This record gives sequence, structure tokens and C-alpha cells, in this order.
Amino acid sequence: MSEGTVSLPWIVIRQDDSGNRYRVGRYATRAEAEKIADSLDDRGHRQVYWVERIGQNGDGTRN
Repeated sequence: MSEGTVSLPWIVIRQDDSGNRYRVGRYATRAEAEKIADSLDDRGHRQVYWVERIGQNGDGTRN
């Protein structure tokens, strides 16, 4: 990571009731990502939210 670059390795994923998945956002800490996922989940819709860490190759690994 170079100077001035912020690492955002945690992502929030949303899956709707049709099985479609979307990246909601990227975050610096797991706690921040979980707070967002929990607040979205509290809305009571059919979507499911979870947090993943982006691996070194850019893929998300489910946590």
C-alpha cells in the first residue's frame, strides 16, 4: 500500500430473494462493515446481508 492509499478490505454483500448478489460497500474494519450490514438487515426486508473480507487476489472470502 502506498502513502495516501486507504485499505478497504471488508465488504458488505446483499442477496435478494431471487438469489442475486450485490456489493453494498467497502469498509476499513470488520466492525464497521458489520454495523452497516446489521443496520440494513434491521429494515426487515427479504434481503440477506453479510460481511466478507477481500482476499489478496481481489476475491471475497465469506466470514
